[in-house]
Amino acid sequence: MSKKFDVVVIGGGPAGYVAAIRCAQLGLETACIDKWINKEGKAVFGGTCLNVGCIPSKALLDTSHKYEEAHEKFSLHGISTGEVSINIADMLKRKDQIVKNLTMGVATLFKANGVKALEGTGKLLAGKKVEFTNHAGATETIEADNVIIATGSVPVNIPPAPLTEGVIVDSTGALEFTEVPKRLGVIGAGVIGLELGSVWGRLGAEVVVLEAQDNFLHLVDQTVAKEAKKLFTKQGMDIRVGARVTGSEVNGKEVTVTYQDSEGEKSETFDKLIVAVGRRPYTEGLLAGDSGVNLDERGFIHVDETCMSDAPGVWAIGDVVRGPMLAHKASEEGVMVAERIAGHKAQMNYDVIPSVIYTHPEIAWVGKTEDELKAAGESYNVGMFPFAANGRAMAAADTDGFVKIVADAETDRILGASVIGPNAGDLVQQIVVAMEFGSTAEDVGMMVFAHPSISEAVHEAALAVNNAAIHKANRKPKKK
Repeated sequence: MSKKFDVVVIGGGPAGYVAAIRCAQLGLETACIDKWINKEGKAVFGGTCLNVGCIPSKALLDTSHKYEEAHEKFSLHGISTGEVSINIADMLKRKDQIVKNLTMGVATLFKANGVKALEGTGKLLAGKKVEFTNHAGATETIEADNVIIATGSVPVNIPPAPLTEGVIVDSTGALEFTEVPKRLGVIGAGVIGLELGSVWGRLGAEVVVLEAQDNFLHLVDQTVAKEAKKLFTKQGMDIRVGARVTGSEVNGKEVTVTYQDSEGEKSETFDKLIVAVGRRPYTEGLLAGDSGVNLDERGFIHVDETCMSDAPGVWAIGDVVRGPMLAHKASEEGVMVAERIAGHKAQMNYDVIPSVIYTHPEIAWVGKTEDELKAAGESYNVGMFPFAANGRAMAAADTDGFVKIVADAETDRILGASVIGPNAGDLVQQIVVAMEFGSTAEDVGMMVFAHPSISEAVHEAALAVNNAAIHKANRKPKKK
């Protein structure tokens, strides 16, 4: 291909395909390269998120949650059913159809916006040239005024538990179990481990989670983490912190895992083992030695605050650069870079990126936690409101958890929020909007919230920051 593009994007996940579409919308002639081949052997765009990450995992979470409700909670509402069963094949079929619909949607959006879809791999050469190799093995060099690298991340593998087909799997393999394991081991109590453990635990698996860290959910507000551990344990999930896996042995269709904790060496035998210890940036075969792009000590592409790499005209976004590995962070970086290439002064506020764990109850947070503020010696006030006092949550029989908001003690400006409970991912977004506009807790407290709604818990937590909650007893918050 001798034609030169204004922009070539390497990677077609939520960072890359969004960047490509926005570049095209801004009048830039754009090509997007991706190598993904789906289970049907077809080349598709959408990356990890659409194919084996965010979307399929949420499909299984939704199905398993409905099964659990039908199996255990319908009677609370006076609903009687016959014997409830789960058809795993149908569950997986539904998941696959959702994935297919969304990946086909990306292809449709590319056509609608004039993005050239290139199916294969891309390698960055010097001078903003890209070596493109299609799936048939044919290679050609493409020139570009700007190159955007959006190659994403892959699961981290650990030597003590090497992947073994059908027994020891990563997050991708955990989406494809054809039957519910009797005993399921999960290495890692992070977002992925808890979500996948929840899916199969709801369907009947006995789940044991082995977490090397001494603190459960150490990046989350510890009041929330403590509540989460209590609720997950009540649901039947056996969470063991300070448990460092030292080895594994596969015997037929079982695996015996050895681990070290404060009491010494122990072992457990499982039908399936999920390795969910995190993800790493994917840069294999991506950069020629003279590309001018550098990696940092952790393997991420080094970029500035605008996502420009050390090579002029070469940008990098998403999981392959610093910051949280979140699809929404990746997408917004894609938009920012597209805008900057087009000559606009776009920027991104990294202080208000929400995080969500889609268990039930959901866990979500944004900004600073109380633990961070306390460690930094900052003065703050706290407002909390439990869902047990929220009328809509009571009506739905979904009252676990609470909303917690922290605000500057002097200015009352909201510094962060954490939510554990129903619709936490949606509720925290209200605080994201408030923080983006520099709102105070008083500002949110003065807003009118619909009644009855789950959102009223946000309203009451904001009021509680200043000792003004209506539907719970106020206690003067301590100033730190």
